[in-house]
Amino acid sequence: MKAIIYRANGGPDVLELADRDLPAPGPGEVRVRVAVSGVNPADGQARSGAAMAFPEVTPHLDGAGVIDAVGEGVDRDRTGQRVWLFMAAAGRPTGTAAEFTVVPAERAVPLPDDVGFEAGASLGVPALTAHRALTLAEDGPRRLRPGALDGRVVLAAGGAGAVGHAVVQLARWAGATVIGTVSGPEKARLATAAGAHHVINYREGDPAAAIRAVAPDGVDIVAEVALGANLALDLSVLRPRGTISTYANDGGRPVELNVPQNMVLNTRFQFLVLYTAGPEARAAAVEDVAAAVRDGALPVGAEHGLPLVRFPLDRTADAHRAVENGTVGKVLVDVPL
Repeated sequence: MKAIIYRANGGPDVLELADRDLPAPGPGEVRVRVAVSGVNPADGQARSGAAMAFPEVTPHLDGAGVIDAVGEGVDRDRTGQRVWLFMAAAGRPTGTAAEFTVVPAERAVPLPDDVGFEAGASLGVPALTAHRALTLAEDGPRRLRPGALDGRVVLAAGGAGAVGHAVVQLARWAGATVIGTVSGPEKARLATAAGAHHVINYREGDPAAAIRAVAPDGVDIVAEVALGANLALDLSVLRPRGTISTYANDGGRPVELNVPQNMVLNTRFQFLVLYTAGPEARAAAVEDVAAAVRDGALPVGAEHGLPLVRFPLDRTADAHRAVENGTVGKVLVDVPL
C-alpha cells in the first residue's frame, strides 16, 4: 500500500510517500480502507515535536473509509461498514495518511450512507473537542441531544474555524442560542452558514456591548480558541458561574487572571484536550456526535460554513503547510481508491 511516513521530527518536508506492507488487524482492531484523511493542527504539532515516539510514523488522527478486515473479537458483520475515524495516530505509529490503516474497533464509528467521506473525515478532533467544550459547565449537561442546551447561550470564539464550526453546529443542535465571534466579513458569512444565530466582528465597535445586547444576563459557555487574546472580552460577557472552555491559545498571548473578578463571577476555567479527557468522556462524545451526524446536524462544505481544501495523498506536505498557514476551512487529503 501507499502511505505517508516520517522518520524524524521537523517541518512538512520530512513527510514522504512510501510503499508499505498491508497491515493486519490484531485482536479488537479493524482495518480500514481510507477514502479521506483529515488534517488537524495537532498532526503538525506531533510531526514537529521534540521527540519521536516511534521509529516511523504515518500521521493524521482523523479520517473516513470502509472496514475491509476485522481482528479477533470484532463482529465480522462490520466488514464493509462505512466509518469515520478518530485518534487513529494517538499512541500508535499508523494514522490515516495511508491507503489502509488499523485502529481499535471503538475508534471506527459507523458513518451513515447519506453522509460523505469528506464529512466523516472532518469530525474526529473538531467535533469531539466541541462536544467536550459544551459539556463541562457547572450547571450544564454532560451529554448533548436536542433540547439539552435549551435556554443557554454559547459563545463560539473563532466561529469560522474547524472546532468553532463544530461548536456552532452542536450547540444549535442541542438547542442553545449561539453567538459566533469572527475577524471579518467572510468569516462572518461562514459562521452564519454554520448556524450561528448572531455573528459579531470582534475587531469592530464594542463587541462586549453587542454580545450583551443578545445575552443581557451573560453567556453560559465560551468555547475559546485564543484565551490570552480574548480573556478580557470573555469575562466581560460571562454570566456568574459561567464556563470558559479552552482548547487552544492561538497567538500564544500570556494569560493573566484577575483573581477577585473571577471569584465574584465564580468563573469555571476548563482546559481540555481529547487525549487525557478519559475514556468515558470520549465514549460519550462519540455517541452524541454520531447521533448529531445521523440527524444531519454536522454537514461540511462552504455552503455549511466550512470550506473544504483538498489535496491528493502525494501532496500531504502541502496539506500540512495549508494548516500551518491558517487556511480557512477544513484541510483534507484524498486517498485514491
